[in-house]
Amino acid sequence: MIIREASLQDWKQIYPFFREIVAAGTSYAYPEDLNSEQARELWMGQGRTVVAVQDGLVLGTAAMGVNRPGRGNHIATGSFMVDSRHSGRGVGRALGEHLIDWARAAGYRGIQFNAVVESNTVAVKLWSSLGFQIIGTVPGAFKQLDGDYVGLHVMYLSLLD
Repeated sequence: MIIREASLQDWKQIYPFFREIVAAGTSYAYPEDLNSEQARELWMGQGRTVVAVQDGLVLGTAAMGVNRPGRGNHIATGSFMVDSRHSGRGVGRALGEHLIDWARAAGYRGIQFNAVVESNTVAVKLWSSLGFQIIGTVPGAFKQLDGDYVGLHVMYLSLLD
């Protein structure tokens, strides 16, 4: 598996699992009715976007960049999606490690995830294993498809050694 910058040609492979993940309603608060162009602008228009690829097949993707402009531009953030057909193969971990390495090399002082759904235990476990800490939880900030409200964790990793 290699991780490289995403191209517009990669979107054809990303969009089906982007759509599936958003429709599942368990990890992203994106609108469910986004067409391909709107979804592409949302995902690929937020900073640096990469893909994890094996044998020409996109297994997952990550979008990364500055968490807040101006006086907050020393903290990075990232968003991740892995095609469900390739989950459990270390794709998310590889993308997470890539973000950490990229953010360190770019001189960021930390990485903040603003909205990790607390019931998304796979993501919480992964980010925790990479050194992220839950620094707060906004109760009931995420409405699941079934109408239940769950918290959103703010997770943080200091890059100061």
